[in-house]
Parts: sequence; structure tokens; C-alpha cells
Amino acid sequence: MTDHTRRLDHVVLWVRDPVAAAGFYDRTVGLEPVRVAEFVAGEASFPSVRLNEETILDLAPLGLAQHMNMLPGAVDSAGHPVNHVCLSLPAHEFDALRARLEDHAVPVSGFSYGSFGARGKAVRSFYFRDPDGNVFEARHYE
Repeated sequence: MTDHTRRLDHVVLWVRDPVAAAGFYDRTVGLEPVRVAEFVAGEASFPSVRLNEETILDLAPLGLAQHMNMLPGAVDSAGHPVNHVCLSLPAHEFDALRARLEDHAVPVSGFSYGSFGARGKAVRSFYFRDPDGNVFEARHYE
């Protein structure tokens, strides 16, 4: 995919049983499961379901909460239905967003490289919070 316009990439949902959740979203909601076999084999941290060609829902097991340390206090999101919302931006908008956040003294995480998302592996990503404490990830692909 070469269209790098602004769009929603993925939403991470906390679930008790990722395989059962993937089955529900597959059978009941009609969303295509992604990486379920890899999750079961221990090769992926979580499975996902595809909302459309460009958007997935990640089905994160509650046990991953202890690893949600990209920002201070992010681990506390484990009791909430949504962990974070990811925004996929063109590279220049990604850089501009980070600069604006820093200009407004909004804390941001360090960069992650090659993290998996709806369109494969992202070049770079980082995290920040909105004023209400909602965690966002910003990322860009090539």
C-alpha cells in the first residue's frame, strides 16, 4: 500500500481469552482473524482481527498489561476495554505531530521501530496521552 494519508491503524482491546475473542469476532462479527495460529504457537504476543484492508483490532491478553510501560502509568489501562488508539500518518505529518506535542510540553515516548500493525511493520512509532489520559500511538509506514 502506498497511500500514506491520515487514518486509523488499529485499536488494542484487552481480552481474557484472545483465541476465544478472535473466534467471536470471526464468527459473530464477521471480521477476519489475523495471526491467531502465530499467537497459539507463541510466535506473536496477541492475535488481531481485520476491520478492513487498513484497520485491525488487536486482541491483547490481560497478562500483557504488565509490559505496557511505554509511558508512566500506562500499565493501569489493563482494567479498561481499550489500551490505546493508533494513528497512522504520512511521515511528514508524523514528524510534525511529534514536534507539536513537544512544543506543547506533552510527554512522548521514545521511538519504536518495526512494530506490527494493520499494514505490516511500521518504520517508526511513539506514544503520548491526551489531556484525559487516553493513550495514543502515532506511527508511519514507508
